[in-house]
Amino acid sequence: MQDVKGRWPGLADEVLAILRCLACRGGLGQQIDGLVCAACGTRYPAVNGVVRFADEHNYADSFGFQWKLYARTQLDDATSHRSENAFRQRTGFRPEDQAGKLVLDVGCGMGRFAEVATRWRAHVVGIDLMASEVAAQNLSDRNAAIFQADVFQLPFATASFDFIYSLGVLHHTPDCEQAVKVLPKLLKPGGRIAVWLYSSYNPWYRMSDLYRKFTRRMPPQVLHKLCYAVIPLYAVHQVLRKIPLLGKTASGALAWLVPMSFNTDATWRVLDTFDWYAPWHQSKHTYEEVFRWFESCGLEDLRVIEPPIAVQGRRPLGREPLPASETSGVQQCAE
Repeated sequence: MQDVKGRWPGLADEVLAILRCLACRGGLGQQIDGLVCAACGTRYPAVNGVVRFADEHNYADSFGFQWKLYARTQLDDATSHRSENAFRQRTGFRPEDQAGKLVLDVGCGMGRFAEVATRWRAHVVGIDLMASEVAAQNLSDRNAAIFQADVFQLPFATASFDFIYSLGVLHHTPDCEQAVKVLPKLLKPGGRIAVWLYSSYNPWYRMSDLYRKFTRRMPPQVLHKLCYAVIPLYAVHQVLRKIPLLGKTASGALAWLVPMSFNTDATWRVLDTFDWYAPWHQSKHTYEEVFRWFESCGLEDLRVIEPPIAVQGRRPLGREPLPASETSGVQQCAE
């Protein structure tokens, strides 16, 4: 649980027990202003209520602007359960599975899915590069610990988590395959992992790939203003689709020429469109790829979940966890 005023209230024993120093993989101890490695003395400060295991500026810079501006947009409330529905669809997890479990949210953003998991009575550990402070504030009254960390340098011991999920995040890293392969060794035997990535099956995004050569270089504020054009453009699509015979074809051609979100909520539409055009990295994948990655990590019981590309897998029972020394850096998930 995070302190709502930005002070760092410390960590639950369950979370502290699985944390490891990035420098030497030693255990970490709590201090009033963060964490310190008992073995090598490396310090990890708590700034604005969040322990920092990574630098602030890197390949995910655009997300800092995005999630501070839309800090609570995608959180569920009494009138909407869109994030909970998306969480179910993209992971295949159920509330009864999560209750009382230690769960890792990789790339938690502003905490929309971590909020769901905590509502399902899971103890959530969330990591993010740019939005960790926002997530900590949104989850300040929940059973959650949020860290600023990079997926390629995670401060956790092997076999730590009952469930791991990463939804719409790893395709924004410099190497999606390596990012996926970092995670399975963090599962307890019998633990499950679910990832959701952009699909490469449909070529509708090819024009946006051309535009992204320019949009990802724009100041986020400028791109965000341009994304407001999707509000009237959405109305144009609605009119075109009502025209007999050629209307749907014309709408389809326009959608191919100017790829955009078609979310019915205008605010979400702007956010989703910005989310598509802003990130520096954006890769697309197939089920065959993800199954191959999971299988190379020794995962079994692989499942295709509802929306492409969503895949779930399980770490086999009865397998010894990797030595702690093998969890630092980027590994090819040897078991």
